[in-house]
Amino acid sequence: MASTSTASSSSALSTLVVDGKAPRQPQPQKSQTLLTSLAPPPALHSPPLSSASAYCRKIARNVAAMATGEAPAEVAVAELPEILKSAIEAWDKVEDKYAVSSLGVAVGVALWGSTGMISAIDRLPLIPGVLELVGIGYTGWFAYKNLVFKPDREALVRKIKDIYGEVTGSS
Repeated sequence: MASTSTASSSSALSTLVVDGKAPRQPQPQKSQTLLTSLAPPPALHSPPLSSASAYCRKIARNVAAMATGEAPAEVAVAELPEILKSAIEAWDKVEDKYAVSSLGVAVGVALWGSTGMISAIDRLPLIPGVLELVGIGYTGWFAYKNLVFKPDREALVRKIKDIYGEVTGSS
């Protein structure tokens, strides 16, 4: 009798360890009242699991994963984007990498310094308003000089196309 109770308690423990859930409660008899058939209220916190039960749960997960027969996930080899490939090719063609790197650092420092200078100018009381008026005035002058009349627009488009051709090297 003692061995059967031990076996049933060990099977209940193994169910608890493997499934991570409490074993199912037997159905109450019909003579019991509704209050006795209700499950006990859930605990606010569960007692900490011992390291042995956590280890057994980990082994059970590994066994379940191995039993499915699925192959382990392959590491996906991602191709580089086209822009990154062209940048790597351009970097390989550069002979003086030290000078190009120094130039890149100098540009970064110049941008950082210019943002600091612009934010300092922006804090001055009168300067931002004056600079805004200068920008509005220049925009109006540029629109009047280059966009209002058709020959001026055509000349501007021609000039932009010529500059684009010089930069890209196409005719």
